[in-house]
Amino acid sequence: MAQSSQTAQEQEEEAVYRAMEGYYLNGRPPWDTGVTPPELVTLVEEHDGPPGRVLELGCGTGTNAVYLARHGWDVTAVDLIDRAVEQAREKAEAEGVSVRVLQGDATRLDDLSVPGPFDLFFDLSCYCGIPLHRRDAYAAGLTERAAPGARLLMFAYGGDAQHNPNPEIKSWDAGVTADELRTRFAGWEIVDLTPGTNQMPTFWVTLRRDS
Repeated sequence: MAQSSQTAQEQEEEAVYRAMEGYYLNGRPPWDTGVTPPELVTLVEEHDGPPGRVLELGCGTGTNAVYLARHGWDVTAVDLIDRAVEQAREKAEAEGVSVRVLQGDATRLDDLSVPGPFDLFFDLSCYCGIPLHRRDAYAAGLTERAAPGARLLMFAYGGDAQHNPNPEIKSWDAGVTADELRTRFAGWEIVDLTPGTNQMPTFWVTLRRDS
């Protein structure tokens, strides 16, 4: 029997892709509710100054990208799954707003046409789905594209192996911690950390890039 030439890391990345694709094939993923979260609404409504440039990582079907565009932001959105990207583009067109939606890997932004700087990054459960060995690349990609004082608003799952729906993806057991974010996001400061209300451990975190 021929053995796979893939490394364990490549196998895990492929498993993540299959899992994400499966959510969209089987219906709406749990993070893609069709409703913009109040945490993002508050950030936008309390934003001091004119809207700027925003990059959404893991945009899904485009609900939040469309919301941001409606409020004057220059929006670029990225998702790994073709089906989600198609729906996001259709949603933006139906709403009559301009959103640049790209299909690609949020940890490989250099492979996409995503020039900075950005004033805001939004991540609703994208980073926590990324294998551990790709998370430094995610942080580096955002840091390279962050304007001074840029913010990253992220919703993430903490580690809880009992609630991992895909045990083959070992990095999902680890989840995300504040200490991990402080280590990976050099040059950023955590300015807010609010526990979520889900049954499993979750939290909202806001990081700010040094000026």
